[in-house]
Amino acid sequence: MIRKKPHKRKESPIVIDLTGPDGNAFALLAYAKKFSQTLNRPYEKLLEEMKSGDYENLIKVFDNEFGDFVILER
Repeated sequence: MIRKKPHKRKESPIVIDLTGPDGNAFALLAYAKKFSQTLNRPYEKLLEEMKSGDYENLIKVFDNEFGDFVILER
């Protein structure tokens, strides 16, 4: 089935599907670095915190840092 894409407005949140390739730990680390650079925030400490535990820790830290404009879906 083909459907039309909904119109995206600039204030629309970014959605990351954790069950797809964007949910990969390495992809989330790359997103965190990219978002940190875009927001002019230091990212080295954030990446270390994300890597300090298991996958659930990585998701929790990511959500705490970027949850205001990124939605993580399972």
